[in-house]
Amino acid sequence: MSQLQEKIKSLAKEQSEYVIAHRRHLHSNPELSFEEFKTAAYVAQELRAIGLQPEEGFAGTGVVAIIEGRNPSSKTVGLRADMDALPILEANDVPYKSQFPGVMHACGHDVHTSSLLGTARILNQVRNEFDGSIKLVFQPAEEKAPGGASLMIKEGVLENPRPASMIGQHVAPNVPVGKIGFREGMYMASTDELYLTVIGKGGHAAAPHQLVDPVLMASHIIVALQQIISRNRNPANPAVLSFGRFIADGVTNVIPNEVTIQGTWRCMDEVWREEGLQKMKKLAEGIAEAMGGTCVFDIVRGYPFLKNHPELTRRVRTAATQYVGADNIVDLDLWMAGEDFAFYSQVVDSCFYRLGTRNEARGIISGVHTPTFDIDESALEISTGLMSWLAISELDA
Repeated sequence: MSQLQEKIKSLAKEQSEYVIAHRRHLHSNPELSFEEFKTAAYVAQELRAIGLQPEEGFAGTGVVAIIEGRNPSSKTVGLRADMDALPILEANDVPYKSQFPGVMHACGHDVHTSSLLGTARILNQVRNEFDGSIKLVFQPAEEKAPGGASLMIKEGVLENPRPASMIGQHVAPNVPVGKIGFREGMYMASTDELYLTVIGKGGHAAAPHQLVDPVLMASHIIVALQQIISRNRNPANPAVLSFGRFIADGVTNVIPNEVTIQGTWRCMDEVWREEGLQKMKKLAEGIAEAMGGTCVFDIVRGYPFLKNHPELTRRVRTAATQYVGADNIVDLDLWMAGEDFAFYSQVVDSCFYRLGTRNEARGIISGVHTPTFDIDESALEISTGLMSWLAISELDA
């Protein structure tokens, strides 16, 4: 295996310019969730160019391909990349800046997609040196509910053949380039959107006795809902309830008829996730009713929490240590952000790790989902070789 690892490293170095060029093309031509038609066609074209037979159309724009080694039916490992961009106006002044104002690869999905294309080329060249098959999953719409992963799973992406495990990587702008991050067990949170409409009776602010004030009701509701976190949740069970939008469209002397509130509910336990939602709904509706009004409490269910299978993650971490060295492996903290790779983790053993892309010396420090996000592109050589090695190591496990 040591000779194969050196061969993979050599191949990753040889094609680094290829991967960088694809990353820059994708970055310049971003497409929003469920609109990745040109991106999908581009990916399929590159896969066909190396002799693969991609299957297109999963969840609209998803692309899947199989690389068969020796004894292809013996075991299958899945590798996933997401392809969609965000509705953000890019502020970077770089040659590969987005050509579509208001749309930007601000979460690194251009990195994930180009890396998996490079990985495909490596694996295809060494296919006679490993047993089993590797399923490449290029997924749409990670950024938008219900998530491309959930739709691809419903359409059979985890069947024919069924992967024994799924491996995914994500850029980490807080981790220095060259380093790889892992965490066993719970890692990222479930994400649900909350939409409340608090309805009362508006009127002149100088005559509150004649009104049913929805502003006051809504304020009580927001404060009271935090007790779901402080008094109903097990303190050992991470959860976050935040409200980012509160619209009471009156003026200084006019109370409106209704108030709208929008927020997010995030946790690391699927049972508590549902219990918390029902408690919030009941409490909000009860407060509004007690104060003479009503509350319409709508829930848009998002992604489940992401769990890294402990044994699989330990194996993948060991393989990564072999590839990049122990000094370049870091431990990750819990992250309350959401990621639809979580859908895979709820169905098959999965490992989601982080690829360091930060370079303070070059000023590459911006976080994901910001207009100035970028990466140190030397991470691309690491990402392609590493993912190839991890897939082959897991087939051999």
